[in-house]
Amino acid sequence: MAEEKQEETVQVPEKFQKIVESIENLSVLDLAELVKILEKKFGVSAAPQMMAAAPAAGGEAGAEAEEKSSFNVTLTAIGDKKIEVIKVVRDATGKGLKEAKDLVDAAAASAQIVKEGAKKEEAEELKKLLEAAGASVDLK
Repeated sequence: MAEEKQEETVQVPEKFQKIVESIENLSVLDLAELVKILEKKFGVSAAPQMMAAAPAAGGEAGAEAEEKSSFNVTLTAIGDKKIEVIKVVRDATGKGLKEAKDLVDAAAASAQIVKEGAKKEEAEELKKLLEAAGASVDLK
């Protein structure tokens, strides 16, 4: 069940060579700690950003959608591709692998909230990603 990945050759500019070599020699725990420190130091996040969905078409549906500005993304069923769903949940929530797996496992028994108070665009994008992974999702 192990996935094989082809290693991609990356050209590292000479000015970053020492930094990259130092990072390559770090353990996974040290690397995770370094990421957290850099996030705090520079006020950034290493989590992937969601792409904004196109705004809803005008008319009554557009006005109705604007009234509600935050949504809860609820995972109602996980489907056949459990691992894919776990990956999406993990990326969307910033949780660790175990926490994401626990949430997906719990969703098999009853609906679980993946993200609370998400903006409409973010909620729709997350719904699209989860459905692409085979899950059933509700926006409330």
